[in-house]
Amino acid sequence: MVLMATAMLMLPMGDTLAKLLTGVIGPVEVTMWRLLAQALCLVPVAFLLRRRLRGAMFSPIVALSGGLILITLVCLIGAFSAMPIATAIAIFFVEPLILTLLAVPLLGESVGPRRLTAVVVGLLGALVVIRPGFSEFGAATLLPLVSAVAYALNMIVLRFACRERSGLTVQCGATIYAALGMVLLVAILNGAGVLEIAPLDRPAWTWAAVLGSGALAALSFVMIAEAFRRAEAGLLAPFQYLEILGATAAGYIVFGDFPDALTWLGVSIILGSGLYVFQRERLRSASAPAPGRRMR
Repeated sequence: MVLMATAMLMLPMGDTLAKLLTGVIGPVEVTMWRLLAQALCLVPVAFLLRRRLRGAMFSPIVALSGGLILITLVCLIGAFSAMPIATAIAIFFVEPLILTLLAVPLLGESVGPRRLTAVVVGLLGALVVIRPGFSEFGAATLLPLVSAVAYALNMIVLRFACRERSGLTVQCGATIYAALGMVLLVAILNGAGVLEIAPLDRPAWTWAAVLGSGALAALSFVMIAEAFRRAEAGLLAPFQYLEILGATAAGYIVFGDFPDALTWLGVSIILGSGLYVFQRERLRSASAPAPGRRMR
């Protein structure tokens, strides 16, 4: 639980650095540098924890995970450039609700009326935050929603990928695929004249921010993987919402941003719905018969 809580409070620090970078570099390019830094930082971690590497690191399913990570980060960092971090993260946290819906057709799971109602209520909470047609951030409010869908899809892909691989193996491989994919995407956009790459002779703080953002993300994800290796998912899942508190604090301290009353209302609805879904999932898992046992 300590590992999970620490990781959730570290992630907004990396997001804050990414938002700072979007002030001098485009969000697509920030995503590329962050992923390259994250991959670079994962190399020594993978070497130190090499005994926990299991299965093929490079395969089509890991590449698919990398592609979904790419979409997740491009949209999320794009949202950071247009709105407060806390607002973007609040919208992004409909991800567990979207995952619950996607698990029905893609994993064959059943969702009872209570969880389905909680999902609908949570999505309505997201609409309170997004405020279609009234939000000052315009269409940019849809970016964290797209990011949440991509992340939820990645969670489903990871369930399949981790059947034959360790979580660390998938994390390293997917990050490398995502980084290479971003380099290719930036090269294509630059060649087409859609994106102009910023010069490399930029202030030293930008490179420090790039490295810091990648290092914080890499360390956070390793800590999350270690936390889930040691404890049940149902116990750790609610700690994810600490990220919203960290994002709010970071946004206020660094940028002077603080969510308004309607945003807090939407956040409360999303959090309440997500926690209810987690609790129902935990109860469902606890009541399921263990392998080799029969229910009386």
